[in-house]
Amino acid sequence: MTHAVVVGATGQIGRAAVDALARDGWEVTAVSRGGERDARWPAEVRVARADREDDAALSAAVGEGCDVLVDMVAYGEPHARQLVSLAGRVGSAVAISSVSVYEDDKGRGFDTQAEPGGFPEYPVPVPETQRTVPPGDTSYSTRKVALERELLAAGDRLPVTLLRAGAIHGPHCRSPRELYFVKRNLDGRRRRVLAYGGASRFHPASVRNIAELIRLAAARPGTRVLNAVDPDAPTVAEIAAAIDAVMGVEVRDVLVDGPPPVDGVGETPWSTPSPVVCDMSAAREQLGYRPVVRYAESLPETVAFLEERLAGRDWREAYPRMFTTYGDLFDYAAEDAWLAGRSG
Repeated sequence: MTHAVVVGATGQIGRAAVDALARDGWEVTAVSRGGERDARWPAEVRVARADREDDAALSAAVGEGCDVLVDMVAYGEPHARQLVSLAGRVGSAVAISSVSVYEDDKGRGFDTQAEPGGFPEYPVPVPETQRTVPPGDTSYSTRKVALERELLAAGDRLPVTLLRAGAIHGPHCRSPRELYFVKRNLDGRRRRVLAYGGASRFHPASVRNIAELIRLAAARPGTRVLNAVDPDAPTVAEIAAAIDAVMGVEVRDVLVDGPPPVDGVGETPWSTPSPVVCDMSAAREQLGYRPVVRYAESLPETVAFLEERLAGRDWREAYPRMFTTYGDLFDYAAEDAWLAGRSG
């Protein structure tokens, strides 16, 4: 039996990764700040309490050593150096990065998307060889690049697999994009405005597929960077229709060519003027990866989780990070006014 330590074990990816590793025969220590246990984990999973910002606490969680350390929350150079310092006791590492590290050939990335003409135009699909933004400490994306570069430079001491995740989805997500359509359906909205003709594509990544990549990488130590997304990249209109089917409702789409016609109308958490679609051939070739679930197949569990969490609560209370990131996603008054003006 081999030993895996999973840091950030009670987050959305961590829960799935612990389960996948344990069911594959690994002896797993699930590390989180609260030291909680997921009810679905096998009984053999051990839990440990540690704040990943505390070097001594993380070192104690690793103990005498482990075969693989899986880090869900590594971020920036300090965390990379922290991991490398454990090289003598850790056989290999797997760390979660993001597709937001990519930069297009004109120097545009996720950090420039709010600027006029600033949304990147990536190749379709994006390979791992696509250039990345410069490393730094100014944004989520630059910090993830800094993490990647520091870990890759130490690959001779600590083999590391970096997984660039797309639009993560599944239960326990703190910013679930599916909330946009689930809440609208619960609120009885039977028309929806979709900008960019409903054709936006922002590649989703199921926690179950990411967990499968973690499982495979843990068993095949090496230093590599891999995209981590689902086998399909549905359009925003297809995502909406799939959620409708799960919830048993019929909604009519009002498609708008180009950007949202007015603030608060037609923009979803997936809405982009150009596609963000990633290539998964490297994972197939290097790890023998095969996805365990497709996007639409994963939705019943996600929708049920969202419905339960929203029951009797204001969505901003249930998902405060979602509100901080996107603002008011449900400006029905603005939408109704625009629709009335359009029909008149």
